[in-house]
Amino acid sequence: MAGHTVKAYDRELDALGRAIAEMGGLAVAMVADAVASLAGADVDLALAVAATGERVAQLKHRVESEAVLTIVRRSPVAVDLRNVVAAIRIAGDLGRIAAHAEKIASQTVKIGFAPRVPRAIVGVRHMGALAIDLAQSALDAYAERDVERARAIWERDADLDSLEGSVFSDLLSEMLADPRAISFCARIMTVSKNFERIGDHATNIAETVLYLVTGVATTDERPRGRGTASIDPAGDAGDF
Repeated sequence: MAGHTVKAYDRELDALGRAIAEMGGLAVAMVADAVASLAGADVDLALAVAATGERVAQLKHRVESEAVLTIVRRSPVAVDLRNVVAAIRIAGDLGRIAAHAEKIASQTVKIGFAPRVPRAIVGVRHMGALAIDLAQSALDAYAERDVERARAIWERDADLDSLEGSVFSDLLSEMLADPRAISFCARIMTVSKNFERIGDHATNIAETVLYLVTGVATTDERPRGRGTASIDPAGDAGDF
C-alpha cells in the first residue's frame, strides 16, 4: 500500500487490515472447532465456539465503525476508498462465516450423546475441510492482494456445491435404509448447508479482493457444482 502525506491515514488503513486479519483468524478457527466438536461429540468445544463468536461480533462492529470514521475524516478516493469499502464487506462476510460456525456447533449440542451414524458424518467432514481451505485462502488473497488466488477461490466454490450434493444423497440413502437415522441425518443435512454457505461467503471475499485490486466488480455468474462429488464414506468412517 502506498504511503500518504498524513501518516495517521496510513495507520487507520493498517488498523483496518489488522482487525480483518484477527477477525478472519478467529472465524476460521471457529469453523475448525465446529467440525472437531461435531466429529468428536465434544459439547464443551461446541459451546466455546459461541464464546469466540462474541469476539468476532465485536471486531465486526469495530471495523465498520472505524471504516465509517475514516471515510468521514479522509474522504478517500480510488484505491483508498476501495480499501475501506473492502474492509466493510469482508467484515460482513466473516461475521456470517462465524455465525454459520455457531450454527454447526449448535447441532453438536442438540445431538449431544445420542446415537450417531458414523457414515453420515464423513461427507460433512470433507465439506468442513474444503470450507476452511476456501475461507483461509480468501483471507490470504486479501492480505496479499492476490488476484490469481482470488480467482481460483471463485472457481473452487463449485467443488463445495458438488460435495454438498454428494452429502445430501448419502444422507438420504441412510434415512431411507434406517428410519432410526432420520433425526441425526436431518441435523447433518443442516450442517452441510451451513458449510455450503461458508463457501459462498469465502467466494464473496474473493470477489471483494478482485474489486479491491482491479477496481472492477465481478459480473460473471459464479460457477456452480454439477452432479455430485466423489466421496468414499467407508474410507473415513472408522475415525468417528
